[in-house]
Order: sequence, then C-alpha cells, then structure tokens
Amino acid sequence: MASSNKVIISCAITGAIHTPSMSPYLPITPDEIAESAIGAAEAGAAIVHLHARNPEDGSPVQTAEAFMRFLPRIKSSCDAVINITTGGGPGMPVEERVGPAATLKPELASLNMGTMNFALFPMLNRFKEFKYSWEREHLEKSRAGLFKNTFSDIEYILQTCADNGSKFEFECYDIGHLYNLAHFVDRGIVKAPIFVQSVFGILGGIGTHPEDVMMMKRTADRLFGDDYRWSVLGGGRNQMPIAAMSAAMGSNVRVGLEDSLWDGPGKLAESNAALVTRVRQIIESLGREIATPDEARQILGLKGPGAVGF
Repeated sequence: MASSNKVIISCAITGAIHTPSMSPYLPITPDEIAESAIGAAEAGAAIVHLHARNPEDGSPVQTAEAFMRFLPRIKSSCDAVINITTGGGPGMPVEERVGPAATLKPELASLNMGTMNFALFPMLNRFKEFKYSWEREHLEKSRAGLFKNTFSDIEYILQTCADNGSKFEFECYDIGHLYNLAHFVDRGIVKAPIFVQSVFGILGGIGTHPEDVMMMKRTADRLFGDDYRWSVLGGGRNQMPIAAMSAAMGSNVRVGLEDSLWDGPGKLAESNAALVTRVRQIIESLGREIATPDEARQILGLKGPGAVGF
C-alpha cells in the first residue's frame, strides 16, 4: 500500500441502518442531509458518503430524484467528494440500488463486496419504542434476512457504471470480501488505485479485535500491494477505537452517523461534524495531516466534480 501522511476522512451522513427513533440528530429530510454533509465537510471530511430517505418517515429511498433533492446544494456549498451508495436499503433489488449512481455519475460510489448476514436485530435490545411502524420490522427482518450482493450483482453494478468514470469505495466486511475484490481485479474489471473500505464490528462480518484489523491489512497488502488505498470504519462504539488504531497503522478513516450514533459512552453525537472533529483530533495527535478534497481526488484517481451528472 502506498504510504502517505495524508489521511482521507470519509463521513457517512445518514445510511440505512439506524432509524429515526434512535436519535433526534439523525439527518432525515433533504435539508437535514445537505446541512449535515456540508457541516462534515467544513469540519474536515474530504468525502461525504450519502444515502437518501423518505422525509415523511425516514425510511430508506433509492431513486435519483430523492438524491437530487440534496446533491446540488451540497455540491454548490462545499468541495467534498460526493459518494453515492449502491447498497441502498435492505431488500432492494440490485437494479434499484445501482440506479442513482448509474444516473448521476458521481466521482465515487460504494460497493459491498459480497452477500452476507447483516444483522441489525440486536438493536432491538436497546431501543424499545419506535415512532414509525417500519422501524421495528426493519430491524427484526435482519434476523432471517441477508444483504445480497452475489458475483452477478457486483459485476452488474461495475458494468452499469463502467462508462461513468466513477470509482468505487469497495466495502469489505470480511476476509473473503477481499478475495472477491481480487477476483475482479484479476479479470481486469477493477483498476488501480483501489479504494478498500474495511468494515469492522457489524454482526455477520469480521470483529473488532486488533488481530482482526491486522489480518485485514495483511491480506489486502498481499493481494493488492501498492495498488490499493486503505480505509477503515468501526460500527457503533468501535468507531473511534478502530479509527485510532488503524490511523496509527497508516489508514484513512470513515466516521459518521450511518456507522455510529455515539460520541462517547452514553452520549449521542449531535452532528456528523462532531464525529469528524473528534477523529480529526485523533489523527492530528498522531502527527498525520488531513487530506483536502482535491488531495483525496489525486490519491484515489477520481475524475473531478466537473464530470458528474448533477
């Protein structure tokens, strides 16, 4: 992996995991998502990772029209790289999930590298009352459901976006996902530099032990050498410990309310900017520097904001 003292901070603004009843600070409406993304960028995030939600009840929505309610404002208000999900929400078919990225041609899009058990149901032990009827079902269905991204699905997303010039944030939740990614690299479908987002602490994926982090890095080093750029995210209370450990090892980091609602034990994060500020303090205390959006574009080989479709 090419070494750099510059750290790219990604901020995942709202996601499709947490539900509105879990935190009053979770951005739901287009205005809230835009304001939160702009605030995160101002705090130091070079990349903002975006999902869309129904402003009436906060449920996940995956249409280009929903994203266009906030993308132009974010683009005109800050220079951050805009990253559009292809994960969407639980149960969405691949054609729906890839639609916004295919239509809007972002600089960056996320891509989960395998089918997996993606368990949200343990949150039912912590959150008992829900404002909207869909929330409890959303969590409970993950007990018997899964996140589906077969080799066919992954290839479909890569091919659908092939002419867009978009690069991908390859989200790897386990060691096998790195090998899935290597399969597409070996076939010449994925080109360097490869942006690998290692995900720790999701039930159904790899854990959060330091040995888990080391194993992910060792495997990625062996498979991709200098052709990849490493980033990490830790779910829930693991967000900052994983970021600190990995930043000391040379990684880039991702934080945000998609990945954790918390800013310390028992304290809800009041904004995405607060989480970016906290991880920035950790990074700078290690003697590393924060990458600007343009530096992130250079490191990741992105096409630039002038070539997107919005």
